[in-house]
Order: sequence, then structure tokens, then C-alpha cells
Amino acid sequence: MAVSLVLGWLIPGVSPLLIAIVVGALIANVVRMPRVLAPGIAVAAKWVLRVGIVLLGLSVSLQDIAGLGFGMIAVVVAVVGVGILTTVWIGGLMGVPRAQRLLIACGFSICGAAAVAAVEGVTDSEDEDVATAVGLVVLYGSLVIPVIPLLSGVLGLTEHQAGLWAGGSIHEVAQVVAAGGTIGSAALAPAVLVKLTRVVMLAPIMTIVGIRARRSGTAARNGKRPPIVPLFVVGFVLAALVASSGVLPEPVMGALGTLETWCLSMAMFALGLGVKAKELVRVGFKPVLLGAISTVVVAATALGGMLVVT
Repeated sequence: MAVSLVLGWLIPGVSPLLIAIVVGALIANVVRMPRVLAPGIAVAAKWVLRVGIVLLGLSVSLQDIAGLGFGMIAVVVAVVGVGILTTVWIGGLMGVPRAQRLLIACGFSICGAAAVAAVEGVTDSEDEDVATAVGLVVLYGSLVIPVIPLLSGVLGLTEHQAGLWAGGSIHEVAQVVAAGGTIGSAALAPAVLVKLTRVVMLAPIMTIVGIRARRSGTAARNGKRPPIVPLFVVGFVLAALVASSGVLPEPVMGALGTLETWCLSMAMFALGLGVKAKELVRVGFKPVLLGAISTVVVAATALGGMLVVT
């Protein structure tokens, strides 16, 4: 985590979150981690991540989201809805296990690894399925970083339009920042704002997933029924309301923002440690292909919707 924070500071435009998950994946595939570290890694990948997701809500201003306009907000809802439903449907046709295709669908359509972790909290998902979904988020989200700016130029999009498309298409917030910075200064703000609007969709989608899981009788691995809405998702919503109210002074918001970066960097590093190349090979070609299809569906939906409203 410390390495990712330092590199993020030394390399402008590259988020320490993205560096952390990549460094974790590299270490996992080169070095055998001592078993004594396993409990700490598990805490970081679960509880520290959930604290980070709550604090992420402080970066969401409901006023700024409203400023996008009804049309662009509707596009975001369409991106998330079409992305999840299409990915789950096509995954079913391909024979991808239900839990795995739901993890991929939500991770690719909402907000990457954080959404994968949220789905894990309301369904009975295996650790290897979670690791696979996170690995695919890193793989395809990173591949799209240079593709969106390139295609934006080919299509003749303005920087503002390209930013909206990047925010609606790319999986991780950190990856959106990287792509938006590559496109230009006029693209970064709308890209991040659209992406954060997708992040807000985490709350209603997890509510729907939780309700469906309870109705289907799905039990978590500890034998308990999954929650309708995980507490950390409630915390995320409350944090967004607090941020939108403006009651917290700037120094406090800055300190909490730094804590959010630390928590999410630590969690991304821990999740990266679960991404092993041999495991991705072992799960077979179908989840990898499903990830590619989901990426194309989300990007195409975001592009079409953005062109209609702009």
C-alpha cells in the first residue's frame, strides 16, 4: 500500500488505487505470501474495503449529479441496468455460474472491485469467483483506458463528450481518472462526475440483489440469510448526504478523503493479492469472454446514450 501511495504521488494522473491492485496482483503471481499474513489480508479485503466504500460517499455531491441533467442521469441508469441484465443473460447462455456472472455484471456495470465486494456481501459467492471478477475488472478496465481516448478522436467527439463517455464506460474510478486525464482537461471533471453517478447506483442495485437473494432462499456461507442492504452501503448513502449538506468543514473533508485513499488502497492491494494468473486460466475461457462482452455492452450503451443527450 505504501508503495502505491508513493508512486501515486510521484506519477501525476495515476491513482494509487489502480497502482495498489496492480502491485498486489504482480506480487501474488511472483511471491508466495506467508500464511501468517492471511488474516490481515482478509480483513483488508473485506472490512477495510467497506470502510473505504463508506468514505467514498463523501466524494459524491448530489447537487453536482443533479447538474448533469435528467438526460445524462437517465443514460447512467441505462448503462447500469443494460450492463447488468445483458451480462447476466449472456453469461447464462454461456453456462457461466450464476454467482460468477452476477459479480462480473455488477463489477463491470457499476464501480469495479467495490461493486464486486458489495455483491459478495449479499450473495453466497466463492472467494475464487470474487478474485476472478476483480482480476477481469483490472484487465479490461486497464485495456479500455487508452481505447476510449483513441476512439473518441476517431469519432470526432469533443473533450466534454469523450469525458462523459469515459465515465459511463470504464469500470474503476481510478481508471476513469486515468482516461479522463489522457483525453484532456475538459474531459476529467465530467468523466469523474458520471462515474460517481454510477457509483451511487450501488445502493439501489444492492437492495434489489439482496431482496432477490432472500426470496430465492440463498444463504451466505455462515448460514445466515443475506442482508437486504449491507450496512456499508447504507453508510455510503449517509456519507453522500453529509457531503451534499456541506456541514463538514474543508479540513475535515480533506482528512477523510485522505483516509478514504488509504483504506481503498489497502483494500485494492489485498484484492490484488487474490488475483492469480493460474486461477484465471483454471476458470476457463468463458468468464474472460463474458468480461469482454460486458465491457463492449457497457461502452456501447454509454456512447449511444451520450450521443442522444448531447
